[in-house]
Amino acid sequence: MNIAYWIVVVLFGGFMIFSAIPDIMMNPDAVKMIHDDMGYPMYFLKFIGVAKLLGGLAIIIPGFPRIKEWAYAGLMFDLISATYSFDALGKSPIEWAPMFLFIGLGFAAYVLYHKKYKTTAV
Repeated sequence: MNIAYWIVVVLFGGFMIFSAIPDIMMNPDAVKMIHDDMGYPMYFLKFIGVAKLLGGLAIIIPGFPRIKEWAYAGLMFDLISATYSFDALGKSPIEWAPMFLFIGLGFAAYVLYHKKYKTTAV
């Protein structure tokens, strides 16, 4: 169970960290998607990038259970909001449906985190 936990958490946390880098660096593709396509303000891009980076690090670094809870919640809000935004803009499901893979990975990481936390807390 411990191995499964670390595999899923590193995959999910790594995805969130690596998806944060273009946002923080204001990559032209990230700017186009968030600002031009979705209509969010430019300042939101760097904010969401830093939030994803910190959240990804928080779930990977051992300890800090209360911070992990907030990190999981924030990362899931990010993924669900992005999926909803794509759908609300009228994008084809083929474009936004793959987000459910990452949402599922996030849920799996959260469930495994709680299973691991209960076995080590006893």
